[in-house]
Amino acid sequence: MTLAVALVLLIGLGGGSLFLPMPYLVAAPGTIVNTTGNLEGEPVIEVAGTDSYEHDEGSLSMVTVQYAGGPEHRLNFFTVLTSWLSSRDAVMPEELLFPADRTPEEVSERQSVQMNDSQTEATAAALNQLGRDFEAVPVVAEAIEGMPAEGEVEPEDIVLEVDGEAVPVQPRQDGDADFGSEAVVEMVGDREPGEPVTLLLERDGEEIEAEFETEEDDEGSAAVGVFIADDMDFPFDVDITVGQIGGPSAGMMFSLGIMDRLSEDNITGGADIAGSGTIDGKGEVGGVSGIPQKMVSAQNAGADYFFVASESCSQVARSAAQGELDVVAVDTLDDAVDALETIRDGDGGLPRCE
Repeated sequence: MTLAVALVLLIGLGGGSLFLPMPYLVAAPGTIVNTTGNLEGEPVIEVAGTDSYEHDEGSLSMVTVQYAGGPEHRLNFFTVLTSWLSSRDAVMPEELLFPADRTPEEVSERQSVQMNDSQTEATAAALNQLGRDFEAVPVVAEAIEGMPAEGEVEPEDIVLEVDGEAVPVQPRQDGDADFGSEAVVEMVGDREPGEPVTLLLERDGEEIEAEFETEEDDEGSAAVGVFIADDMDFPFDVDITVGQIGGPSAGMMFSLGIMDRLSEDNITGGADIAGSGTIDGKGEVGGVSGIPQKMVSAQNAGADYFFVASESCSQVARSAAQGELDVVAVDTLDDAVDALETIRDGDGGLPRCE
């Protein structure tokens, strides 16, 4: 009788444990959005103020990961176990997406900000690649508490000069030189910590000169403790609409989509291309997570090629779609443009993940 009761209790506890909430997330293949097409009847990328073009053949698609779980919607053990056994899904601790010091609302807001920033950077990268003029005006976002600039600068101050040298606000067409906020950081950091630096600021239409003793930042460079953002001034309007999707990982595909809108010729050559990677205004492509699931989404959508940042190559072999897609590794937007030219011409090799 004792053994029978113990066995019943054990089975009951074991069965009940299958439905206990678990602090894990499940990443599954998500939606795919053609940046050169429409979403819910509206263009994903719309250009106003200059000539723009639409091409019927081919696609340049951003790919997403769909997450289930989280602090407010925890999954049970059975669901987590089933997903762990799946070759298409991935299981991860929820703190990777929902850190303990942030609420789900703060995480969602951050992803929205990252999406907006990625669209701005993607526009800058596309115009830079096409040789179109624009300006990235460096403005003060905030001063760091306890650093020399605290109380001396104000949000929205424009940084005009560093030690009498004008801050470049337009990219050089060779793509090597920093401009905008990156130029300010480089110009201030080009000295030993402790040496002085003078910034010429514009505040409410007036010029203000501020002198600081620099301090050493976390990377050992000279700094005054100011977060600088870029106020992008584009010669025409680029509007990107992707609904509730957040995060920065669509940057590369946004840039290619914008280039296609601004190009009379179809840059895909009729091929269906998907991909994922961040981008900055200089066209540097960065790695992202979720590549195995994004590749499955791309395969399901019938993509011919999948563009991935070289930094993300280590994830490719873990995808159930590995071997089913032609995966192209890129480090810059220029690499992606070269790969598209190779695809259009049908001549030459494409860069692959090592």
